[in-house]
Amino acid sequence: MSTRPVEAGGIKTGSFIVIDGEPCRVVEVEKSKPGKHGSAKARIVAIGLFDNVKRSIVVPTDSRVEVPEVSKKLAQVIAVFENTVQLMDLGTYEVYEVPMPVEEEIRSRLSSGTEVEVWDVMGRKKIMRVRGG
Repeated sequence: MSTRPVEAGGIKTGSFIVIDGEPCRVVEVEKSKPGKHGSAKARIVAIGLFDNVKRSIVVPTDSRVEVPEVSKKLAQVIAVFENTVQLMDLGTYEVYEVPMPVEEEIRSRLSSGTEVEVWDVMGRKKIMRVRGG
């Protein structure tokens, strides 16, 4: 797994975190003050990058949480199938398939020859946006 530990108090809205083994984008961070018998806590709410499921955790701000390494690459669509899209990496010319995106605004713009931005997170790839026309 390509993750790195980060202090929970340093997590910001819009960053990424791993919750229950799933890479997620943080949508809300709430920090509580330290109490009489404990440390300050952070309540982190995030949405899964691959499954769009909302997850939340509450951890002490000084504890470590896993943050996924996000690798962004350009690829060209070779073929569009019912459930998958075949892509060619524009840097390495490697050909691979990714699941068909669930977002309709991305799906509707996929056609052979289209350039897309692909995120590689923890060994899983996802088309995040279509570039250009």
